[in-house]
Amino acid sequence: MEPFRHTFRVRYAEVDPQSVVFNSRYLEYADVLVSEHFREARSRGMPDVEFHVRKAEVDYLAPIRLDELIEGRLTVESIGNSSMRTLITLHGAEDGALRAEIRLLTVHVDLPEGRPTPIPDTVRKAFGFPARETVDG
Repeated sequence: MEPFRHTFRVRYAEVDPQSVVFNSRYLEYADVLVSEHFREARSRGMPDVEFHVRKAEVDYLAPIRLDELIEGRLTVESIGNSSMRTLITLHGAEDGALRAEIRLLTVHVDLPEGRPTPIPDTVRKAFGFPARETVDG
């Protein structure tokens, strides 16, 4: 499956005095990609669901600078019973150079209970994964 893609421009508030993006902003960029990916999936009929980040890893490979166009690419790598592994890569939109890799482990939660809950089959299908296998008997 092709990765979901979203392009954005680096704003002044996101950079340090050297015009390089603050390291904390990379997770904000990941959140933008996840939000846009879910928005697109909901437009195709996926229900509203709640995922919480359990673990995030950022590998900073090259600086991202002020006013630069960045193409984010999001791939859902795997879906477990209640968790999902996602890879987000940030690339220069003009040169295609890889700037960062962000790996997220998210957990589907039931908000009233505040506990993990199985990922619905409608979500699995929306992200290109088969429904869970059920065991009879």
